[in-house]
Amino acid sequence: MEKEDINALDEINKGCCMGCDAIDFILDKVEDKKLKKVLDHQYEHYKNISKEIEKIYPEYNEGEPHETSAMNKAMTWYGIEMKTFADKSTSKIAELLLQGTNMGIIEGRKILNNKKINKEVSNIIDEYVTMQEEYVEVLKKYL
Repeated sequence: MEKEDINALDEINKGCCMGCDAIDFILDKVEDKKLKKVLDHQYEHYKNISKEIEKIYPEYNEGEPHETSAMNKAMTWYGIEMKTFADKSTSKIAELLLQGTNMGIIEGRKILNNKKINKEVSNIIDEYVTMQEEYVEVLKKYL
């Protein structure tokens, strides 16, 4: 069970890092003040979940939880730049964020449904998925 716990924590931490990176890369393109506030809150939620993971990670593994690689960060930045080059509308930005958020939900649900993980780890992943599901509903309003 411990290996699955470690893998689950690593995957969710990478998802939090990816979410923060995407928000960092896209925030300067957002003109809608309400959407900026939503993204600031989502960013903080990702950071808080990542801190929870860092706090319990030593119980499962030595070292630090995995984060996104420099290559993944570059690909995220490039993808956002290309997809917003001709269309920086609030709707387009919301669409891109929804796509990424949905990928996080899918990954989190797969872990919850298919892995035998410790209750403590499961609770963090459930928090991650629930948070993202809530933001999907908020982001839909900006399409």
